[in-house]
Amino acid sequence: METLRLYDFLPSGNCYKIRLLLTQLGVPFERIETNILQGETRTPEFLAKNPVGKVPVIEMDSAKYLTESNAILIYLSEGTEFLPYDRYLRAQVFQWLCFEQSIREPIASSRFWTSVLCKPSEYKQAIEQRREPGYAALKLIEDHLQNYNFFVGERYTIADIALFAYTHVANEGGFDLAKFSAIAAWIERVKQQAGYISITQEF
Repeated sequence: METLRLYDFLPSGNCYKIRLLLTQLGVPFERIETNILQGETRTPEFLAKNPVGKVPVIEMDSAKYLTESNAILIYLSEGTEFLPYDRYLRAQVFQWLCFEQSIREPIASSRFWTSVLCKPSEYKQAIEQRREPGYAALKLIEDHLQNYNFFVGERYTIADIALFAYTHVANEGGFDLAKFSAIAAWIERVKQQAGYISITQEF
């Protein structure tokens, strides 16, 4: 079986989702660091793999690529314990994946400007504009986790992986996670899952 190739940028939460799932599945992969800050996703070679010019991208063979982090999560988790077989539970997983993509932007962009670009003063106004919607997103997550250990079916799924990626590092974008006790407890539950790796762990 050919080893998957993952075009990756280590600080990216979207890329981290894929590294985490692959590691927890025990699937071997070749990680190819692709530095978005140096324009490496804008080269003709990379754009041939993903015309949008974004990571992550997985290469399954010499001419077969898949992009968009949550689509990759679904593809990789098919037939595994990370994606429920039950139709309703699967739909709930997809519901949370859609929520994650639509609601996490204030957290992700604030973190990018603050901790990846390291230019919080340059983006101060944009960061301040994202405070309220970012905290609103965290409140929705907190409210759900007040009643459940995990997001779907009381078991760890790709819904948790998707939401964990940016939520657990929201403090790096200036969000105070100390206000959210249920999120803090959930973060510890995720970290206790078999095969867990941190977002900064290099291969």
